[in-house]
Amino acid sequence: MARAAVVDGPANAPSPGATGGGASRRNLFNGSMGRNIGLVLALVVLCVVGYATAGENFASVNNVLTILRMAAVIGVLSIGMTFVITAGGIDLSVGSVMGLATVWASTLATQTMAADTHWIVMVGVALAVGTVCGLINGVIIAYGKVVAFMATLAMMVGARGLAEMISNRQTQRVTEVDAFLDFFRADLIGIPVLVWMFAVVAVAGWFLLNRTTFGRRTVAVGGNPEAARLAGIKVKRHTMYLYGLVGLTAGIAAVMMLARTTAGTSTNGLFYELDVIAAVVVGGTLLVGGRGTIVGTVLGVLIFTTLTNVFTQNNMSSSAQNVAKGVIIVVAVLLQQRFASRSRSD
Repeated sequence: MARAAVVDGPANAPSPGATGGGASRRNLFNGSMGRNIGLVLALVVLCVVGYATAGENFASVNNVLTILRMAAVIGVLSIGMTFVITAGGIDLSVGSVMGLATVWASTLATQTMAADTHWIVMVGVALAVGTVCGLINGVIIAYGKVVAFMATLAMMVGARGLAEMISNRQTQRVTEVDAFLDFFRADLIGIPVLVWMFAVVAVAGWFLLNRTTFGRRTVAVGGNPEAARLAGIKVKRHTMYLYGLVGLTAGIAAVMMLARTTAGTSTNGLFYELDVIAAVVVGGTLLVGGRGTIVGTVLGVLIFTTLTNVFTQNNMSSSAQNVAKGVIIVVAVLLQQRFASRSRSD
């Protein structure tokens, strides 16, 4: 039986035939609005805990901006991952592709070219590297018929190895292009440019998923690829585009990482794919495909970033952080299964 394809938006509103306040409320809290309300409440609880345990240090403007700055890179990667998982795929290579893009964009040759022309050259190189790696994944998965898990696992290992070869396992500092750092490390009305970039990518992702034919096709492919094919959607080509999209977001994240750390290294993005997938799943996107939510993804990223900050403020170990994240992921998946079974029973 085909899975229902769902995105945030009018499609999740109560049906006209639903009557009675109880039915309306049940539909509301079972849909995307209910999931997002739950995520907001979880975020509020984390903030309350943070304020209760760390006081003004947690509630300060500088700390809030720190949380947002930390969330920006993972957030951009998560927006791209949302599209792939909504379509029933997975990409384990986003962290490695981002690391490769930071290395390639910070080589001496690239920096020299950017210094002689414009810093946009570094941005273009990072975006090109990320997009090409994503398209390679897409071609192998869609046309080579390789399982997404294995194809992106190969890219994860290969991209990390290529980054080590290019950099000779050394850290490459951005020293030749001060204008690049000046632009991306600046503030706009008191908010870092990196945070604005995350916001722009999130808004663009929401619009693309919920208000365009591309988004509807993505949900359809994730809900039932065969039905989507029979409906006239070129599933293979669309799949290739989706992996190209997540590669593009990896390139954007690479630019942000370069600006934040001023360094290109093969260790950039190490294990980021785990945090990205966790944020997307906790946000409410189904791992089996057919339902995606950009708003939920943003909230998932903020929840994990705030959790990390609360633990850091209280000098708790990274091991405890990982245990807490693991519990959150398990609970999120169990809730997904519960809602999915409830939808089938209804």
